[in-house]
Amino acid sequence: MLASDLLVACLEREGVEYVFGLPGEEMEQLLFSLRESDVQFIPTRHEQGAAFMADVHGRLTGDAGVCLATLGPGATNLLTGVADAHLDKSPVVAITAQGGLERLHKESHQAIDIVDMFEPITKWNTQLNDPDIVHESVRKAFKLAEHEKPGATHLELPEDVASELTAKRPLSIGDPVGSPAPNADSLERVRSLFSEADRPLIVAGNGAVRTRASTHLRQFVEATDVPVVSTYMGKGAVSDADERSLMTLDSGAHREAATAIEDADLLVTVGYDIAEHDPADWSHESTTLVHIDSEPAEVYEAYNPEIEVVADIARTIELLAGWAESDGIAFERDWYTALRQHIVSDVSRGPIGDPPFTVREVLPLLRESMAAEDVLLSDVGSHKMAIAQNFQTHEPNTCIISNGLASMGIAVPGGLAADLATDANVVAVTGDGGFLMNAAEIETATRLGCSYTIVVFTDDDYGLISKKQRDHTGESFGTGLTNPDFMTFAESFGIEGYRPESVEEVREAFDAAIGGEMTLIEIPVR
Repeated sequence: MLASDLLVACLEREGVEYVFGLPGEEMEQLLFSLRESDVQFIPTRHEQGAAFMADVHGRLTGDAGVCLATLGPGATNLLTGVADAHLDKSPVVAITAQGGLERLHKESHQAIDIVDMFEPITKWNTQLNDPDIVHESVRKAFKLAEHEKPGATHLELPEDVASELTAKRPLSIGDPVGSPAPNADSLERVRSLFSEADRPLIVAGNGAVRTRASTHLRQFVEATDVPVVSTYMGKGAVSDADERSLMTLDSGAHREAATAIEDADLLVTVGYDIAEHDPADWSHESTTLVHIDSEPAEVYEAYNPEIEVVADIARTIELLAGWAESDGIAFERDWYTALRQHIVSDVSRGPIGDPPFTVREVLPLLRESMAAEDVLLSDVGSHKMAIAQNFQTHEPNTCIISNGLASMGIAVPGGLAADLATDANVVAVTGDGGFLMNAAEIETATRLGCSYTIVVFTDDDYGLISKKQRDHTGESFGTGLTNPDFMTFAESFGIEGYRPESVEEVREAFDAAIGGEMTLIEIPVR
């Protein structure tokens, strides 16, 4: 078969349903190979959108999302979304076309060193310079992308290689390569520290959700009454309805979550990724620190664990939960109960007075209109901070926040991927700055028949940057925006648009949109 046919056959063997991308001249043979396959190629409006779709697909399913771009500008446009997946620990396989091998030794049209360019934002990447290495390379790309900690990989296919013949066939796929069981001595030391502690606290990170460890974490918390504070990407590891949840690291109008961390005498991080949240903001030298993760802790003076349990996260927590249940290990709640009550009271307050509201005030109304299993996908900006700190999340992987690379523009394309990946209702929440970066993907969504809700908070400003500038200098510069008429904008794509002007209209708009057809809701905020 042709090398392009072999590559597509390998994608089928890996169970790939969708390839998100843009067509290009140098990938002509690959596109026609995709046409004859069971894999659906989804043409997007921008390569960045395609990469974000693959990124969110990987976050939600645990299976590598696949994005495709041509050489030169197609590959460079793909970079941001691939880098986002890499730092958010989301499995993605990126594929780019390249000119024929006969012209790559010299300057030629659109030719740049794509493999070298992708090196710092991938776990592994290579050029498919021989049709007989395609089957091994595709298998390796998926194996490494999906192996804990997951991330991005990249394959480059020159157009002449794509049309060459090969007798190779897709490799068989064995069981996933798991992380090892925890070391018995390390686990015993952790048990001893819990036994000696009076005020232990767990910091649940991205890995607690990503490795499906939340079931065992909830079991441990139920048995011990140990409180949990989540990172932004760890939201939902323990339900915020649970009396032991202190929501996220920044939650509470008066730093209640941070206060609990300061008061704790034992901090246990579970699946914590240092790229997501600088531990200097919350770690303290005087507090004993335990690191439970699939990889050793980064060497950093602000994060220097006494014990590192480097193993399968879910299995480690399962063993700790079993020990706690059998030995009747439990702790007093009184040291954090009031902090929890203050946090819940703060995040439950809805709008007061006339619009424009704040994002934080609108979030309780949005939560009321969404089921526990529905998925909220946040863009990046000041609204992301409000969502991370105040949006109560009850199930893992139902509040998707990019907080590694933290790239603006992910919400609209990510909403499309979430709609394809889940049967739950999907709400993509964005600011006006991030929305227009990839708003063209609304056309992709409507073409596919997707039905999700887009909430756009508008303040005609890059608000998070303005706030930080004002905090530092008392003024802001270079952040002001103007916007189109978003109701006309929505109409131009053939979707419903709402601009509520009261609390009741906000509630009615959410209730009408969520679970219905593709809809845009614009909410001016202050």
